[in-house]
Amino acid sequence: MRIISFNANGIRSATTKGFSQWFAGQQADVLCIQETKAQESQLSDPLFRPDGHHCFYRDAITKKGYSGVAIWSRREPDEVRTELGWAPFDDEGRYIEARFGNLSVVSFYIPSGSSGDLRQGFKFEVMDWLRPILDEWLASGRDYVLCGDWNIVRTALDIRNWKSNQKNSGCLPAERDWLNGLCADQPGDAELASGRGWVDAYRALHPEGQDYTWWSNRGAARANNVGWRIDYQFATPGLRERLRGCSIYRDERFSDHAPFTVDYDL
Repeated sequence: MRIISFNANGIRSATTKGFSQWFAGQQADVLCIQETKAQESQLSDPLFRPDGHHCFYRDAITKKGYSGVAIWSRREPDEVRTELGWAPFDDEGRYIEARFGNLSVVSFYIPSGSSGDLRQGFKFEVMDWLRPILDEWLASGRDYVLCGDWNIVRTALDIRNWKSNQKNSGCLPAERDWLNGLCADQPGDAELASGRGWVDAYRALHPEGQDYTWWSNRGAARANNVGWRIDYQFATPGLRERLRGCSIYRDERFSDHAPFTVDYDL
């Protein structure tokens, strides 16, 4: 099963830059999109509903052209969910889940706090509220793959300029502690290391890898590979042994993020 996660930074914009043509050749089973930046009524063109795919969108209702997530899948899901029960998060269009038997694939878009204290405060609220939900999913007996832009790096391996970003949103110690606390590979934590946390698919496959998924539009960040790894696929522990490979596609620039693909033996 091939799952792709992609922050499009505007799905209509990404499409004009060739994303649809690239995606058509990927043989993906599921595509999780973040930042559609569109209302579903604006996406009637077949490019946004490709042949052979079931396409589901969750728009932001707080303001048009903002946030938004989507899932495209070859197999029709048994169920699609778009709310977790807290309006400030749900209404910004930040969660959609497709269920296929015992497998759930989620497209998440965790808020950024880079615009200032108000949004950083909201980001921390989201983190606190989301933690018990993620713990519940982990203990549910279902298989989960959580895709998306989490707007947080984990370690120095995941960001080019580690020292200079310690006070910037996305690399704050409290953010990193929260994200690492969810994962099953946090060094020195015997309980998590034993497999009772979420599996970071990229890090499980590339323990010392230094690849990035997002680059600032300022300067020549992408050309110089001054990036951050903030787009993830987190899987339940039972899927660790089913990871077969992953890739980050950088050859074309559809967005300020790169598509992140993971292959599972499912």
